Amino acid sequence: MVIGMGNPFRRDDGAGLEVARRLRRLSLRDVSVLEHGGEPAGLLDAWSGAGEVYVIDSVRGAEPGTVHHLRMSSQEPLAITHESGSTHTLGLGEAVELARALELLPPMLNVIGIEGSDFSTGEGVSPAVERAAIEVADELARRLAAEVGR
Repeated sequence: MVIGMGNPFRRDDGAGLEVARRLRRLSLRDVSVLEHGGEPAGLLDAWSGAGEVYVIDSVRGAEPGTVHHLRMSSQEPLAITHESGSTHTLGLGEAVELARALELLPPMLNVIGIEGSDFSTGEGVSPAVERAAIEVADELARRLAAEVGR
């Protein structure tokens, strides 16, 4: 399962949605692709029953367009920091740890963060985020096609 997170009306916050839209157009066999614009707490229902999940969301703190990968199992806790810059009430880190506490975390969770710079009101991501979204979508499409083909 692939879940692209974000708010399409907060510019670079739509990075995860961009990746999800690109992957959905490919119609990958046996891969569910979800655009999730709501609160991260809604992830608990969204990924219910999935064995491996990829969550793509925008992040802040480095050069725009930088891509971060974090792979975790249901056994490894996250180091949570206060997410004051999050556009969500509950940050992704807190949602992951809530899911772990409730035993609702998928066995394997892959978080991909795309660095954004413009989180102002409006539609469309910045050029650096768009390039990163294309790169992430292409990489995931290759990886998922290979995994499903096994």
